[in-house]
Amino acid sequence: MTNDFQIGSVVRNLRTEKGLTLQSLAEMTDLTAAYISRIENDKVSPSIHTLKALADALQANITDFFENDLINDPCINPPETWTKKLVKDWRADVRQMVKLVGNKKMQPFFTTIPPGGGAHEHYTHPGEELVYVLEGTLTLNLNGKIHRISPGTLAYFSALVPHTWVNETKKTVKMIWVCSPPSW
Repeated sequence: MTNDFQIGSVVRNLRTEKGLTLQSLAEMTDLTAAYISRIENDKVSPSIHTLKALADALQANITDFFENDLINDPCINPPETWTKKLVKDWRADVRQMVKLVGNKKMQPFFTTIPPGGGAHEHYTHPGEELVYVLEGTLTLNLNGKIHRISPGTLAYFSALVPHTWVNETKKTVKMIWVCSPPSW
């Protein structure tokens, strides 16, 4: 069987780094040792459910199995390669600027916010955020404290702080926004 993704060697490396035998990993995942061996030799293409079980047992993320694809992700990403992200209740055009985030440390976005748009409800998540405004004026609410961010200004804050960001002006806001670690 030919797989688009060759994950077997990654599973094997993670297993041996943890000092686990095929049998011990099988017991931790409710899979058979023979099936795990077939995965490690790229003879089968495991389901997402199986990958999740292996990742949990190996104390890894599913994306770790695709590390070679992440390493080969291009570092030059023109706008036509950016991926549009849809977030419920956000009025903004959010474009992820890298193809894969996997086990990367940052997740950059190019965000365009129309007048009246933005994320109007406070939210939090683990990590940090960096916002650099390119055009327009962004209103950033950090736990009730209002900041107006103009072009060329940087905001850097803990994402554990309840925050919202909106465009209260009549001009479009464009910004680079980076989450670390990747949040979604």
